[in-house]
Amino acid sequence: MSNLKKYFSSTKRIIPTIYSVTTILIILFSFLFNFTLIQLLAAILFFAILDFLLILFIGKNRNDELITIKNVIEKIRTNSFQSADEIKLGNDLKELEDEIKSMFLRTQNDITNLKRLEQVRTEFLGNVSHELRTPIFAIQGYIETLLDGAINDENVNKSFLQKADQHTINLNNLLNDLINISMMESGQMLMSFRYFNVHEFLEGIIHELRPNAAKKNLELNLVQFEHKLQLYGDKQRLRQVMINLIQNAIKYTETGAVEVGVMENEKTGKVFVRDTGIGISGADVDRIFERFYRVDKDRSREMGGTGLGLAIVKHIVEAHGSKIEVVSTSGKGSEFSFHLKK
Repeated sequence: MSNLKKYFSSTKRIIPTIYSVTTILIILFSFLFNFTLIQLLAAILFFAILDFLLILFIGKNRNDELITIKNVIEKIRTNSFQSADEIKLGNDLKELEDEIKSMFLRTQNDITNLKRLEQVRTEFLGNVSHELRTPIFAIQGYIETLLDGAINDENVNKSFLQKADQHTINLNNLLNDLINISMMESGQMLMSFRYFNVHEFLEGIIHELRPNAAKKNLELNLVQFEHKLQLYGDKQRLRQVMINLIQNAIKYTETGAVEVGVMENEKTGKVFVRDTGIGISGADVDRIFERFYRVDKDRSREMGGTGLGLAIVKHIVEAHGSKIEVVSTSGKGSEFSFHLKK
């Protein structure tokens, strides 16, 4: 606190300054009035008494100010102030008061952030525990049933093993997503940015995911655009984004089609995934990118969703200096999009 340092520094300089001024005055008067020895001693005594009273007065004021500063700092330490406006040091210490108020506001902001982070951490740990418990308990239940005799029942043994296997896949997906989002949020995930042919990139992903759409009698189409268009980004991470968005579109679309494409602008390309699915309500749109938030919790878990996919999408897109945008109407479909530099 620079102003507090100035305050104590000025206090230390007051007494030497008074003595210096007094000495100069005595010498000046002795030359002007040609003091005798007795007059000189009287002048010295007079100024000494004057200096003593002046120092006593200044000392009292400084002591009162120090007590006020100490009380204010103690109240800040014990969280006795509700707002910065309650901090008062007086007109003589206005600069110091402003700096202490600024310190108070920074401290309050830090405390608020720490409380928020603690709440987020607690919620995250609770969600992780719940999400891990679900597949583990399911696997445990199937294995126990098989060990209790179902292993010999040809009508159910293979089905139970397949279900247990699917839950291990879900568990592995969850752990991979947890590792990914942890690395992203801690800044440890390396990104490799370069220009790539976006048409070839999307065409490959659609070819890979088209069988998933065909299982639900859905069309998965690439909306045509300039075949030679080059966009700038981390191709591997963007592949993760597109697979997540397209798979979500397929999951939540029962009839119609899923369309993927790029709308070219002057400086960017707007990459979009559009579906004719169930859509997202206005209340959910603002929260779908939160970790473990699900619009339809039971259905998402049945379909193998980890609840982290869109949170990862958000991190990757923002790492590209862009923002994931959502336009959705409940019952009519959704469009997810983001921009990449040309």
